[in-house]
Amino acid sequence: MKQNKILSIKPLITKAFKPDMFHKIITKLASLYVILRYPNVPKEYRYFYRDTYVCQLTQLKYVFQDYFIKKPYKRISFSGEFTPDIAFALPFAYWHYKNGTLLGTEGANYTKELYFFSPSHTESFDTRTTAGNYNYETPRILYSHDYNMSKWTPVPLKSLYKNDIYVYDKPIMIVANRYNMEWDGPPISFLSIPFLETVFNKYKDKYQIIYNRPRPENITNDNSDVYDLNEYEWIEENFPEVILMENLYKENRGRANNFNHFQMMVYANSDHFLSTHGGTGALASYFGGVNIILSKRGGEHHFNCFNTLYRMLSGSNVLHARTEDEVITFLNNNF
Repeated sequence: MKQNKILSIKPLITKAFKPDMFHKIITKLASLYVILRYPNVPKEYRYFYRDTYVCQLTQLKYVFQDYFIKKPYKRISFSGEFTPDIAFALPFAYWHYKNGTLLGTEGANYTKELYFFSPSHTESFDTRTTAGNYNYETPRILYSHDYNMSKWTPVPLKSLYKNDIYVYDKPIMIVANRYNMEWDGPPISFLSIPFLETVFNKYKDKYQIIYNRPRPENITNDNSDVYDLNEYEWIEENFPEVILMENLYKENRGRANNFNHFQMMVYANSDHFLSTHGGTGALASYFGGVNIILSKRGGEHHFNCFNTLYRMLSGSNVLHARTEDEVITFLNNNF
């Protein structure tokens, strides 16, 4: 990402050091502060505490441009994974748009409809990378112990993409699954075929179930391999009343520009979501209603992301289940 020119009226500390030196200094200061204030935090999470303060301090460089000058200047570029993109970069860009300071945005393929408000959005990245997550120009990075974020405004995707096309006799229930490599190992947080059978049998008469597990060719991939759960044909054979999202996309009655655009059109018409760890659960949290997320492991547990950050995306009632039994309990109580 290109560095913005530093105005002469900015704090003296930013004039005394080059941007990379400024970053090194605030990183060391933040690290020391975290060690002193949070001595009992596990080492694998201590870096995210530090990164929270680095992100906050980085924004000091833009105080005058953001709050006093208020002219379009901000170019936001993000090449990281889908979750931090829609949880941090997208609301950051939307804040600048509402503030009158957004000049343009740059993101991965199939993100134009997410950044619909941007005066100039470029899809420059064919692959999302882990390194791209560590963009200290955004309000936070991956996880944080403090989600009281300034310069962060959630984007009203539900109201924008709600439509009269994907409407059925019964309310829609989105079952959003994934079956990916996790932490360089096999899939962990996914909805198994026996579990899907239980859910479909229980709710197929009450809801129009739409099952979604995007194929690799429909999304911008990151560093995680996508495996085949072999459930598509099984669903079509055993549960013809369940609609496969990919079949709806082939019809594309809403004339969506890409699969991301299409997903948002369908999701916007639903208030009931069953999703899984990662971008699958984060996207579902953008559309209000109830979102039950199966997540068996991850930094989100330590940082309580599902009960804080994910709920902030749209005010949805996000319920974190650590086991399939907990999913069933949440379903019984809310669906």
